[in-house]
Amino acid sequence: MNDLHTWLSQQHHGLRTFRIFQQKLETLGRDDPAQRGLCRLLSGLVGNYVEAFDEAPLPVEIADGAYHRLLALVASIDLNADAGRRLQDINRVAESRLWQ
Repeated sequence: MNDLHTWLSQQHHGLRTFRIFQQKLETLGRDDPAQRGLCRLLSGLVGNYVEAFDEAPLPVEIADGAYHRLLALVASIDLNADAGRRLQDINRVAESRLWQ
């Protein structure tokens, strides 16, 4: 997840970044089956955001807020943690929202 966080931290907060992030999650889930569930949850979270604003005006404050929430969420995930911590990470992703 560190590589994803590093990449994400260097990107613009536009929808294109979120779409590419989904592709990166798909690759990670395919290459590391132990991360597949978490990747799918994150991809769904990002996908809901992209779908909500695709082809619609995206206010800068919403885009900026969603980007920073995703960045913080990805930073908080520890792929090498024990099972208890991993479950907490998965539950946190499952109840997250990128925008209100």
